[in-house]
Amino acid sequence: MKILAVNSSPRTGSLSKTEIMLKHLVNGMREAGAEVEVTELRKKTIHNCIGCYTCWTKTPGVCIHKDDMSRELYPKWLESDLVVYATPLYHFLMNAAMKTFIERTFPVLQPFVITRGERTYHPMRKKHPRMVILSVAGFPEMSVFDELSHWANSVYGKHGLVVAQIYRPMAEALLVPSLAKKAKEVFEATTQAGREIVTNMAVSGETMERITQPIVKNMALSLNMTNLMWKTCIAEGVTPKEFEEKGLIPRPDSVKTFMIILSMGFKPEASSGVKASIQFNLSGDEGGSCHFRIENGKIEAVSGPAEKPDLTIDSPFDLWMDIITGKADGEQMFMKQRYKASGDLSLLTRMNRFFGK
Repeated sequence: MKILAVNSSPRTGSLSKTEIMLKHLVNGMREAGAEVEVTELRKKTIHNCIGCYTCWTKTPGVCIHKDDMSRELYPKWLESDLVVYATPLYHFLMNAAMKTFIERTFPVLQPFVITRGERTYHPMRKKHPRMVILSVAGFPEMSVFDELSHWANSVYGKHGLVVAQIYRPMAEALLVPSLAKKAKEVFEATTQAGREIVTNMAVSGETMERITQPIVKNMALSLNMTNLMWKTCIAEGVTPKEFEEKGLIPRPDSVKTFMIILSMGFKPEASSGVKASIQFNLSGDEGGSCHFRIENGKIEAVSGPAEKPDLTIDSPFDLWMDIITGKADGEQMFMKQRYKASGDLSLLTRMNRFFGK
């Protein structure tokens, strides 16, 4: 089987969940024996269809534009048994790059009008390859793909061309370290979907359920962290890509979110054999008390003061947020008496070992 996989994501690497999901799908297709070529539209020059109908009259089947689409991609598209359309969800549909690519397959149609039943259409000039739609979205609901799915079914489904529609909501969570186990299940299922498409020309319900499974237990918490990330990007004047490249940490805006961020940065391997209770008394408008129980490589964040803390830290809220986000040096701030610590100070000196990015 000859497959053309078209990726319309403008992003790449860890920033492109479309690319990541497509990679796993393609791996499965190749494992099943298919010949797969992946093309990245961001690297191609593809002009918009101008509706001149030259491809219908003057040069039947040949577009007026001389670009990467007409010279390279359209011929490969025609030769393919199956085409994978991999697109991020933009405004609840495919993005503009993918729409442009699809519009430029217009020469495959003849200009004549045929009516069959209640449907009017143009006959094909050449055989249209079957298709798979792959898309990802940041929102958690599957319903965000309804418009894209309706489009695929309306345009191609009635002609029996749609082999599978693979949608992954809340895709940004796929690379969150604490969700790695669930993400692995999604990736393995996507690879399996690739195998099934080649061998069965369909994806089983079981495999699809594994691809679309919820991977976040506490949705409110996850969305809260997302908002913190965006607030930090705005405050720092950076894009998400720059946020990642600089290794920034979402800045907590309350004691509650501080408890979440610190817990997420906990390093179990560095706290093996440690049993301790660390209390924070944070002053200021967003202040309050909380404590963390560390034992057997696990951490528990608890609101309010501890009964018998091993270490107590008294600090202005904003100062400690500066420390955990790397804007201030904790040791220097302690030496300058900007905050106080009492109890087992060895725990204070080991904080960088217990917590990190």
